[in-house]
This record gives sequence, C-alpha cells and structure tokens, in this order.
Amino acid sequence: MKTLKTLRLLLLSFLMLSIIGCSDSQSSKISAEAPTISVKLVDAPGDYDEVNVEIVDVMIKMDDNSDSESGWMSLNAEAGPVNLLDFTGGISKVLVDRFPIPAGTLSQMRLLLGDGNTIVIRNDADEPETFDLKTPSAQQSGLKLKVNATIEEGFTYDFILDFDVEKSIVRAGNSGNIILKPVLYVSTEVSSGIIEGTVEPTDMPSVVSVLVDDMGTEDSSDDFIISANTDDSGAFALWGVPAGTYDVIATPLDSESDFTEGSVMGVAVVNGEITTIAEPIQLALKPGSISGDVTNDIVVTVTVKDKESEDVIATMDSDANGEFLLEDIPVGTYTVTISATGFVSQDYTKDSSTDVVVTANTETVLDPVTLVAE
Repeated sequence: MKTLKTLRLLLLSFLMLSIIGCSDSQSSKISAEAPTISVKLVDAPGDYDEVNVEIVDVMIKMDDNSDSESGWMSLNAEAGPVNLLDFTGGISKVLVDRFPIPAGTLSQMRLLLGDGNTIVIRNDADEPETFDLKTPSAQQSGLKLKVNATIEEGFTYDFILDFDVEKSIVRAGNSGNIILKPVLYVSTEVSSGIIEGTVEPTDMPSVVSVLVDDMGTEDSSDDFIISANTDDSGAFALWGVPAGTYDVIATPLDSESDFTEGSVMGVAVVNGEITTIAEPIQLALKPGSISGDVTNDIVVTVTVKDKESEDVIATMDSDANGEFLLEDIPVGTYTVTISATGFVSQDYTKDSSTDVVVTANTETVLDPVTLVAE
C-alpha cells in the first residue's frame, strides 16, 4: 500500500456570511472516475426545545477562492426543514450522499437556507412557544465556508457541517426579535480507499466487486456494491471503497465460458490509501461431472480419488440399476473405484489406464462396468 499525499485532510474553518449568487455549473468537468463527496449536518447542543431551519441546497466552488459570483456548483442537497437539535450526540443528517464532483481543490462551500426558520423556547410557565427566527438578507445568498481541500479521483470525502446553535441564536435588544446568525464549522476527511489488482487469465474479461455494508447493521437494504471491469491486461481498480475488510470477487463477463469466479478474502482498505493485491486473482475453471453404469443392475458405491494425492474427492451410491452421476467435480485427473457387497471392487479402466480426466463444464461418461462376484 502506498499513501497518497494530501489525503486524510482535516480542515476546520469558521463560517462567514457573504452575499454569493448562483452561477454556472462545473458538471462538464466531471469524469467517469470522479471523486464523490457526502455532506452531513451535526449540531452542538443548545438550551432550546427546537431550532428549525429550512435547508435549500449545498453548493461548492472548485479551484477558486475569490468572491466572484460565478463557478458555484449545486450538490442537489436534500431540501426541507430540519430540527438542528435532532442532530446532537453523534446523530447526523445526510444532506448530500456520494455526489460526483470534479477533481481539484474544493475551495469553498456554502449552505443555502430558506426563510422558514423557527425556534421553540419554554416561557415562564414552562410551556413551549414558537417564534420566527429572523435571518439577515445575506443569508439568502448562502452561508460561505472556506474549505481548500484537495480532491483526488477515485476517493470519497465526507464533509461535516457543525452548526453551533448556542452561538447562532441572537436576541435583538428590546425589539423582541430572535435572530439566526449561523455559526458553523466545516471539516472534511478522506472516507475511502482504492483496491487495485489483476485477474488471470488476463484474456478473460471480468467484473471485480466488493460488497459494502454501509451502516454496519444486519439490514442489507443499505448495502451497496462497488465494481469495475478488467482492462486488456486483466488489471482493475475499485474506487471509493470505505475503510474496512473485504472479500474481492472476480466473475467472468462471459457466463458461457469455462471459467467461474475467483476471489481473495480479507483485503484491508485504509482511508486515503491504495491497497494493491499482490497476487493475481485466479478465475477457477468450472467443475465437470462423472457418470457411468454398472451392468449388474445393483446398487454400487462410487468413490472418486485424486490421482496424485489419493484424497477422496467425492463418493455416492448409484441407483438400483447401477447408474450414477457425480457432479461438481473439479477439473483434474482421478481414479474412480466401484464397489458393492459380495463383489470385487474395481477401478474404472480405459485403454489399460485408471485415469479419469475431468474437463471444465463437461460430463465425463465412463464405459459400462461389470463387477465380478467374490
């Protein structure tokens, strides 16, 4: 594994209010291997019953720290009202989930809020009262945050917007107005790695995949698969894999070929790093089968042993007519022994050889055998 420079970022910036207008998108710069980001909202506790804000959007600006109104890109955030006090104690609100953006420097981010903001405060009788939260006009153009995070292809980045409610609520003197002057902080870190490797045979196009348990629960509905096809040399790269340990599975694209899947178990991924699988993933040959018939029309026991090691690979009893079919026999060379009570056991022979060769995805049919009584 090798560590990519500039990754594992942890940048903390104070939020400033600024009048920024929406402008052109950078979507044309996004490649097929684009990095992705997620944006989550959290909150420091406040001494209120509710602090409700209306989320409109989250936008970013790449490679530009100026106050220009151009260059902002929408992240299509989940819009709607949220109670900030629901997101304390480790609970977060996902505003943007794995959204593709261009590689480069993410210079600025802004949170757009609407005007449907309210606060619930207990009165002297300990009853909840709801008040409008007045918002400065600049807020309508977005709350601007300086980020300056390096974004590289193939990785996923998590951005955390930390809304400090206690510092954000201001009472306006004798007017009785309660004003929302948001104080937020932004942090970002690489939240994924890359798995690289090769698949053999290299001339067998394959898809390589890992299953990501996104929430770490038994509920599989939140799981997802990251996959990539091999190139002409059998190489692959799985981008944006969250930190964890994975079974990497390679499956031939041609389901009619003689090959089936191969795998490497327990591949560890570290955020911000590339994990290279040292040895190629070997596609396995599909198993074959062995069938035959004993002319004595009796139940016989058929045993398949590896020719070299003499390990037993499979065993079964035939039907009452002496017919048998052993399936899922790995490709290889075997000795097949047929036995029955009261008869002399016999190794299958053909052309003076006891070798039974099993090839991929093929049924090897043995010549009929007649057992001799003891």
